Amino acid sequence: MSWLKLKEDYTPHERKWWHLPLLLILIGGTIYVALDYNGRLNKEQTGNQWIQASMQRNEGMVFGTIYHITYEWEKNLQAGIDKTLKDVDFSLSPFNPKSTITAINNNTSMKTDARFTEVFLLAKEISAATNGAFDITVAPLVNAWGFGFKNAENIDSVKIDSILQFVGFEKVMLKNGEVQKADERLMLDCSAIAKGYGVDAVGKYLEQQGVKNYMVEIGGEVRVRGNNPQGALWHIGITKPVDDSLSVNGELQQIVKVSDMSMATSGNYRNFYEKDGMKYAHTIDPRTGRPVQHNILSSTVFADDCATADAYATSFMVLGLQQAQQVLKQHPELKAYFIYNDKGGVLQTWHSEGLELENVE
Repeated sequence: MSWLKLKEDYTPHERKWWHLPLLLILIGGTIYVALDYNGRLNKEQTGNQWIQASMQRNEGMVFGTIYHITYEWEKNLQAGIDKTLKDVDFSLSPFNPKSTITAINNNTSMKTDARFTEVFLLAKEISAATNGAFDITVAPLVNAWGFGFKNAENIDSVKIDSILQFVGFEKVMLKNGEVQKADERLMLDCSAIAKGYGVDAVGKYLEQQGVKNYMVEIGGEVRVRGNNPQGALWHIGITKPVDDSLSVNGELQQIVKVSDMSMATSGNYRNFYEKDGMKYAHTIDPRTGRPVQHNILSSTVFADDCATADAYATSFMVLGLQQAQQVLKQHPELKAYFIYNDKGGVLQTWHSEGLELENVE
């Protein structure tokens, strides 16, 4: 991919016909546990249960994926939820031709909005904390490898080096409400943080209405507050990594019991392709310009807010197990659950202390 090609206006490609059914399959495990497990009455549990008439459930489409929201309130808040998600979409969605980020990538307007600014500053903070492993300027590299909003082209070391010239957080900044680029070819991709941010936006909206008990899930990224309908901790599933792009079975690896926490998972075992006998995963190291080759198959991060969990989950896929563990030592406010292959190719797990785990029956 030449730099001239990359200089073209940012025009998202059309989604393939199979994207939606594939998506439904991929996130089915988490949704099943979050909705079904928490929705069943357990006679052995004690505590205040939600009054059935006060339990609300909403679902729909956003960011090219589906969302499920369960909350305790006397009336349905669908209209406010949809407005909140629409606001996020018009700020951060690269598939929305009228969004703030699309205008910035097209160099038609550098003006930001409050949501974009919030995400940009958080992304910059996490980029610094991970030594550049998280970088929203990675968009041209993701495109070049065939995982972005443009079609892949043949790529080699020379092309990678040419693209790296306009990749890097140090080459973009915010000033007086506008984005300033060191190179107009620089493009932003917030896909590794925007979905989590959307989860947070809905959660904050519910809290502003007075909701105390809720679960917001968008495409597998989750934020919970309070208790589930049975007055107990929420039960969220972590899907077992299967080296299959369809992952039809959606078998669960672990169930985590949480409250007042957010969770996001990143993995390379689903989104990849093979070419000339080589496997290329969708997680690109913005520092090298190449797909990562670490042994982590699935990175799940727990944090107070879902945007932070989302960004760190991707960062840890880039860093690998040992470096990810070092970052976790420096950030005790985070917890993680990793699924990885050991040197013998055997599936192993590692998790932070303090996570309340429940085995899958």
